[in-house]
Amino acid sequence: MIIVLTLHSIVRWLAIAMAMVVFIRLLAGLAQRRPYDPSLRSLMAAFAALMDVQLLLGALFFVWSGLLSPSAFSLRYRWEHLVMMLIAVMIAHVPAFQRNPPDGRKYAVSLTAVLLTLALIIVGVSLLPGNRWLTITGLL
Repeated sequence: MIIVLTLHSIVRWLAIAMAMVVFIRLLAGLAQRRPYDPSLRSLMAAFAALMDVQLLLGALFFVWSGLLSPSAFSLRYRWEHLVMMLIAVMIAHVPAFQRNPPDGRKYAVSLTAVLLTLALIIVGVSLLPGNRWLTITGLL
C-alpha cells in the first residue's frame, strides 16, 4: 500500500509541474496572440491524463486502505480530499469539450481550468493532516 501512496505523492508533483508548464505556455500564447495550436492541445491532454492517473492512484489507495482499516472510511478529511480532487479532475477535462470556439475563448477556458485545478489541488492537499507539501510519502 505504501507503494501506491508513494506513487500518488510523486504524480502530484508531476501534475503540478505540468500545470505550471501549461499555464506559462497559455499565458505566452495569449500575450503573443498565437493560435491555439496542437501542441497546446497535447499539453492540456497530458495534464488531464496526469490528473486521471492521480485520481486512479488516490482512489486505489482510498479503497485499499479503507478495506485494511474500515475506520479509515469514516475520516472526514479523506472524503473531503476525495471529492475535491474528483472535482479538480473534472475541471481539468473541461477544455477538451470545446468545439471550434475562437482562439481567445480556448485560451480563456484553458487558463481558467488550469488555475481552478491548481487551486483545488492546493486546498485538497492542505485538508490532509500533517504537512504533505514537504514530503513524498515513502521516500522523504
